[in-house]
Amino acid sequence: MTTPPRTTSSPTTGGDLPPLAGGSGGPDALRPLLDVVLDALRTGALARGGPLPPGGPRHLDRSVAETVAPVIPDRGRGAREALRSLVEAFAYGAADPAHPRCAGHLHTPPLALAVAADLAASALNPSLDSWDQAPAASALEAEVSRALAAEVFPRAARPDALVTTGGTEANQLAVLLAREQHGPVRIVCGANIHHSVRRSAWLLGLPEPVTVPAPDGTTDLAALDGALTALHDGPVLVTATAGTTDAGLIDPLDGIADLCERHGAALHIDAAYGGPLLFSHCHRNLLRGLDRAHSVTLDLHKLGWQPVAAGILAVPGSARLAPLAHTADYLNPDDDTEAGLPDLLGRSPRTTRRPDILKVAVTLRALGRDGLGDLVDRTLAAARDCADLIGGRPGLELHRRPVLSTVLFRPRGASDTAVAGLRRRLLYDGRAVLGRAHADGRLWLKATLLNPHTTADDLDTLIALVEGSSTR
Repeated sequence: MTTPPRTTSSPTTGGDLPPLAGGSGGPDALRPLLDVVLDALRTGALARGGPLPPGGPRHLDRSVAETVAPVIPDRGRGAREALRSLVEAFAYGAADPAHPRCAGHLHTPPLALAVAADLAASALNPSLDSWDQAPAASALEAEVSRALAAEVFPRAARPDALVTTGGTEANQLAVLLAREQHGPVRIVCGANIHHSVRRSAWLLGLPEPVTVPAPDGTTDLAALDGALTALHDGPVLVTATAGTTDAGLIDPLDGIADLCERHGAALHIDAAYGGPLLFSHCHRNLLRGLDRAHSVTLDLHKLGWQPVAAGILAVPGSARLAPLAHTADYLNPDDDTEAGLPDLLGRSPRTTRRPDILKVAVTLRALGRDGLGDLVDRTLAAARDCADLIGGRPGLELHRRPVLSTVLFRPRGASDTAVAGLRRRLLYDGRAVLGRAHADGRLWLKATLLNPHTTADDLDTLIALVEGSSTR
């Protein structure tokens, strides 16, 4: 058997081996590759020319297949060619949330500084399943998560928060914690609740949630009172919403909290969308009652402008997280924990976890409460401007004034079939990304405005495209 030759190259530069991103030589290895990536991002975006590529799924599938073939070549093409060709194709084929006419979903354009921080997290690649894999990352997560929890629960003695992959995982954890604390809870929710709450009941083997009407898009208090009165023989978890996915509406949180106290029910509030209003002096009053919940979901890859993922589940006391405690001897043996090494397995149901808190920490430090609040205010102001423009167009119908940054509208007199077809036509032409939502028994176009750089001219162009497409 032949022994392979030894190399004296550093483990970071690697000689003929592909270089690594970490270590003292990692930055030098990354620097020229980043130039390739940035050039490819620019070239792809310029070639796209709009919010998404024209032609629809078949055209793009064929384009990607041609670019990537063969997926696994016998002989590698080299780092520069691979990065250039695939990143350029990736950028060309993106639905770019930074484009002002990409406004279909709760999918935010991330801040450049947050993306830069995410690069550092990827290069160092700590894993938050044991302290000896992530010493600084675990300390940073503890500090920042507690600070965010204190924003939600300012009067709590020991608020805490878990970092999640987003609102869905945070909602699932909230239901899990309620079940572990109270037993097999019965969930009561408004018809406006996020789908993840119902999926959580299914995943955890709980009964189908009791759904109460939300006739104006928010949970009806009288119907909720009736439902809680009827459920008097077991533990109940009420889930409310501060920022519905379809229309950006906020439940009457104080009123719901009053009912929960009266009936002895636990309360979880899904504020994945609206939670960052806490940073706004102008709009935080819309969240009155949020701090009365037993758990709250936040999602900073929405109105926090973070790269995916940046979810949070906040609780008013760290003791509420105790049911998540778990031991794996190779990660958190009792003697290590007793000796003072932090135990991270109780911080998530996941084992391997990225240090998603780094980009959040950088953003909070760079912008501060006032800077983030200003972004929130600008974004909500753009939604109001959009509603004003729609209201001035006789051929368009506005559903209602926006509460957050979601605007529902449709061509006046159009059928639901025509509205759906118009949206797909804009997508296939690559001219605009708009969502869709049902309200008041009709289908509406949904503009979810999350780009604080959006101007009045951008909005006017978007609305003109809808008007023009509705006459085709």
